[in-house]
Amino acid sequence: MATQSSDWKSRQEVVTLSEEKVTQDPTLEEEQVAKDADQAEATEMNWEQEAAHWKAQAEDHQNRMLRAMADMDNLRRRVRKEQEDLAKYASLKIVEELLPVLDNFERALAADKESMTVESLLEGVNMVYRQMVQVFDKEGLAAIEAQGKPFDPHIHQAVIQTQNPEFESGVVVAELQKGYMFKDRVVRPAMVQVNE
Repeated sequence: MATQSSDWKSRQEVVTLSEEKVTQDPTLEEEQVAKDADQAEATEMNWEQEAAHWKAQAEDHQNRMLRAMADMDNLRRRVRKEQEDLAKYASLKIVEELLPVLDNFERALAADKESMTVESLLEGVNMVYRQMVQVFDKEGLAAIEAQGKPFDPHIHQAVIQTQNPEFESGVVVAELQKGYMFKDRVVRPAMVQVNE
């Protein structure tokens, strides 16, 4: 117990002596204050530099975002223009392919009417018809088969019902108007007469 008390006293004396040195030596105190001020100034400069760094990075991100938004607007405008042009000129290909058919009709109309016979007129009309059918076939237009086929409401439009013993019930007896499909879509259903 006596040793602890003496250790305690000696420690107190060391602390007291250190305090006395600090208070007695004003240069040490000034140096410490100057060190603390330098350190505070350095810390403040670090904070300012870091703040400037983050501010510059935020401005850079803002500029990039604005450029990306402008690019997106330009892309939207360009896509809209392309879609408008596509819709505007969608039928250009088929029009180009029908021009020879139109030329043949004009030739037929310009033919000498005095030397034209009914047979030559029919032959010319058949040629133009075949040429037109070829253009439509090439583009994917096909006639819907109806007569003798089972009635299908997706491709046939029943306008008359009849009772014909030669056909089964629900079968198309007659085609009143041709129907057409464009690729896999019905353009016009066939108007048909259906057996009850």
